[in-house]
Amino acid sequence: MPDRKRSVLVFDFGASSGRAMLCSLENGKLSMEEVHRFSNDPVMVHGTFYWDILRLFHEIKQGIIKANAAGGFESIGIDTWGVDFGLIGRDGALLEDPVNYRDRRTSGILPKAFEKISPEELYSVTGIEIMEINTAFQLLSLKLCREELLSRTDKILLTPDLFNYLLTGELHSELSIASTTGLLDAKTKDWSEKVISALGLPRSIFPEIIHSGTQAGMLTEELSEELCVPVCPITAVCGHDTQCAAAAVPAEEEDFIFISCGTWSLFGTETDSPVLTPLSAKYNITNETGFGRKTTFLKNIIGLWFIQETRRYLRKQGQGYSFADLEKLARESEPFKCFIDPAAPEFVPPGDIPQRVKDYCTRTRQYVPQTLGEVMRCIYESLALKYRQSLDEISECTGRKYNKIYMVGGGIKDTFLCSLAACSCGCTVNAGPVEATAYGNGAIQLISLGAIDSISEARKIIRRSEEINVYLPENEAEWTESYERYKRITGIS
Repeated sequence: MPDRKRSVLVFDFGASSGRAMLCSLENGKLSMEEVHRFSNDPVMVHGTFYWDILRLFHEIKQGIIKANAAGGFESIGIDTWGVDFGLIGRDGALLEDPVNYRDRRTSGILPKAFEKISPEELYSVTGIEIMEINTAFQLLSLKLCREELLSRTDKILLTPDLFNYLLTGELHSELSIASTTGLLDAKTKDWSEKVISALGLPRSIFPEIIHSGTQAGMLTEELSEELCVPVCPITAVCGHDTQCAAAAVPAEEEDFIFISCGTWSLFGTETDSPVLTPLSAKYNITNETGFGRKTTFLKNIIGLWFIQETRRYLRKQGQGYSFADLEKLARESEPFKCFIDPAAPEFVPPGDIPQRVKDYCTRTRQYVPQTLGEVMRCIYESLALKYRQSLDEISECTGRKYNKIYMVGGGIKDTFLCSLAACSCGCTVNAGPVEATAYGNGAIQLISLGAIDSISEARKIIRRSEEINVYLPENEAEWTESYERYKRITGIS
């Protein structure tokens, strides 16, 4: 007799779009049905870059209505990008729209932060890669420039926690998203009194932390009536999309490397405890917390943002290139002519990425790309070489050798990037599933409901539910020589 179908509603938010999907478990397999998709368009107002959070909440409501009409669900789970937050006042209202991490308010903030706490001490406590966009530095910017706003704040809620609050009325912070802030103690898994105090932030604004897979609350009666749907639990899945994707990596090995490939490329492995060594600090490798309190030891790499922002900029200039067009131009261009460091700060803000690539090449005395195809080839190869650098650094820190890389997420639809990753790293690449974040979100909800026993069982189910594409390395000698050039150009050797 077939198993009873179990369905949950997944909301997966990226930096440029979001979607609602019904994740269903039936006869030992998971399936995904997209019921609602929408754009996520940040808004610039008088020089500040905001997330349009109320419009996004409207889209959540539309997704709930459509999912209910498509067959219903037992639970709702929301994952988003990391570090950004909303501020809740003492009356329970959102004080203002959350500011986008690409806003310039944290430009130049690091020296001011290091006057209060050294980077070495900060990393030794939090284990988090030090980047200007981190929540800790965004809050320090508020402390220095808008202290009156902090004085009116009752609680800070990271983006998925904010959505959960709007659905339930309950104030919590889920562990995985809290771990992106640079304010969490990596060992105790609680807010760090030392870091919060050093930065002069009010301790009272940080809410209670709850674990992934627990209940964040119930859909309010008010929303149930408004949307004409039954009251159901809101599950605190891994609020950070990276950790949902990591939960869905279809690995059979205990030790594995994964790349969650989207706007950002998150390159890492799972460990039982944080890696807080001088070497990991030197390499600025982050220790986030995933499902089951596992540590995800990874590098945050600007990924398909380069291609997305190039396309967006060119369209503003009246040039309607598709992603396939840009990939084709890259494939047709001569390899290994020039490289960039994807981590260079000039590539973080939105704008004219092709010109910034040319400027970087000019500054580093390389061949300067003359055509859009050469620019795109430079971007693709530089991303693949950044993967190689990250693989070497993680292997050195863990003392482990990895022969296979699991690439998951929407970025694997770009087969050129998958093949370059295999060639650059000298590893077999297993690519799939595309919907890793949604699968991880759904699997965590189903574990919470008792429909799946464990995360290892979930990974087995995902393996038999999805086709995995395999890419093998080629031209290894040529890639090794290019990697040595890349290291000299970017200053890592």
